[in-house]
Amino acid sequence: MVVFAKSDWVTFGILSSRFHISWAVARGNFMGVGNDPRYTPSTTFETFPFPDGLTPNISANDYTTDPYAQIIATAACRLNELRNNWLNPSNLVHRVSEVVPSYPDRILPVDSAAAEILKKRTLTNLYNERPAWLANAHRELDAAVVAAYGWVEDISDEDALAELFALNQARS
Repeated sequence: MVVFAKSDWVTFGILSSRFHISWAVARGNFMGVGNDPRYTPSTTFETFPFPDGLTPNISANDYTTDPYAQIIATAACRLNELRNNWLNPSNLVHRVSEVVPSYPDRILPVDSAAAEILKKRTLTNLYNERPAWLANAHRELDAAVVAAYGWVEDISDEDALAELFALNQARS
């Protein structure tokens, strides 16, 4: 389970958008037998042009009242909640408090049958199945990110990449 401070949801949301994923694939590199995409922080994260005023180098406290930040954070939090509910349904797990107070609870299977089911509940399997609720949550997040950039609602991935590249060039 991902545990973020409330202020971190904006960055998480932007990085979970299809626009950052497109940027990462376009700017990253590939390796391995299957020529799989590889996320390289120096060419993907560090070059990614976040929306104005919502960059990770700004204290999140400085943009907590920004309406775009609030919408992105809400959509990102909802996406994470839905994914966590699928990964660890309440009928299959119980939570045990961690010894260290600031650490998140441990999530443990309720029994061995639950443990077997949980082994198949991975993010990879979830995204391969891509249920409607997950696609809808990503659409809501993408719409929030589009609004923060000031783009048209139905912007294509190619046009978004062109916009991101132009922002990157203007800021460098």
